[in-house]
Amino acid sequence: MEIKFRNSVGIGGCCKEKKMSKDGRRVRIFSALEVANICGVVNQTAINWIRSGHLKAFTTPGGQYRIYAKDLAAFLDKRGMSASGEVLQVMMENANWNVFMIAMEQSVNDSVKQEIEGILHGYSIIQAYDWFEIGRKLTEEKPGFVLLDAGLPGVDIAKFVQMVKEDPFFGRPCIFLLTNDASAQADVVLRKPLDLNQLKTAIDNFERQIGVQVTA
Repeated sequence: MEIKFRNSVGIGGCCKEKKMSKDGRRVRIFSALEVANICGVVNQTAINWIRSGHLKAFTTPGGQYRIYAKDLAAFLDKRGMSASGEVLQVMMENANWNVFMIAMEQSVNDSVKQEIEGILHGYSIIQAYDWFEIGRKLTEEKPGFVLLDAGLPGVDIAKFVQMVKEDPFFGRPCIFLLTNDASAQADVVLRKPLDLNQLKTAIDNFERQIGVQVTA
């Protein structure tokens, strides 16, 4: 097994305002001043970004600007600004870290699901059998972890992994790539056949790194 954690994220509250989304998740909201501090600019610059339409924001009843984490992440990504520390945490905010998606053909997917359910307690395990389902569930469910079979035909795996990791819309999930290709790139590369102990170890390591704990 080769483990390649791309980013180190410190878990510390960098914003004070949160509210619940429709699916029950807490949503981070930033003030213009907090955005300015994250980006290393003065408060007026952040306000100018908002007023010029570059940074999406809404206005409170008191006339203050507020920015959703997902909109800040998209803004930072579009402008190529450095992503580290608090910013990385923002970009990972959209991911559901208690959702684990298995992306492989149905002939093996169902049996792998049963095995994974035996080691990942506390996770919601979802399945995708083809690229259409993979794309739809990445968008709708935003799983924090994706076990992807590199042998799934129809798409350039390297380009797909790069796209998912670079686009903040997907929540920056951790991708476990199941392959025997030594040159493959992903957060975690696992050799075939799947070793459940290696998978569990990789997940435990990632949970510690980002400061979340789902498994018992």
